[in-house]
Amino acid sequence: RQGRVDFKNGKDSPPSNRLPSASQNAQTIRNIFNRMGFDDREIVALIGAHSLGRCHKDRSNFEGPWTLTPTTFSNEFFRGLLEDTWQERNWQGPTQFEDVQTKSLLRLPSDIILTEDPQFKIYVIEYANNGSQFATDFANAFEKLLDLGVEFSGTY
Repeated sequence: RQGRVDFKNGKDSPPSNRLPSASQNAQTIRNIFNRMGFDDREIVALIGAHSLGRCHKDRSNFEGPWTLTPTTFSNEFFRGLLEDTWQERNWQGPTQFEDVQTKSLLRLPSDIILTEDPQFKIYVIEYANNGSQFATDFANAFEKLLDLGVEFSGTY
């Protein structure tokens, strides 16, 4: 379907920086996503977008890829969260974590929280074991995020 038509220009768009920062705790992450209508399953699925891409120091102050295959959408992000050992990276930047084995992969504090919070961890385990379920849940949650607050009419 066509894109959003509720705002003709960016002047009336919602303000930037409404998503949680990488250093927030589980309850703050929940508060931000819950106010948009997302439950824990959807929150974890959306954070699973970290299966793609990497952070760039000049854009986010963080550095590194989340997976060894940053151009492939998969559940590797979740498998790595559970299977790898993570340590705080010793560097001149904000707190971030690196895998102990290769010291080449990145996890943000908000990623590590997914394994420390018991309710979030349920979905991390599910997605680590079932990439198809992750892909389905991510697609549904991402569509909900894109359509948030917009009523579409007609057929698509």
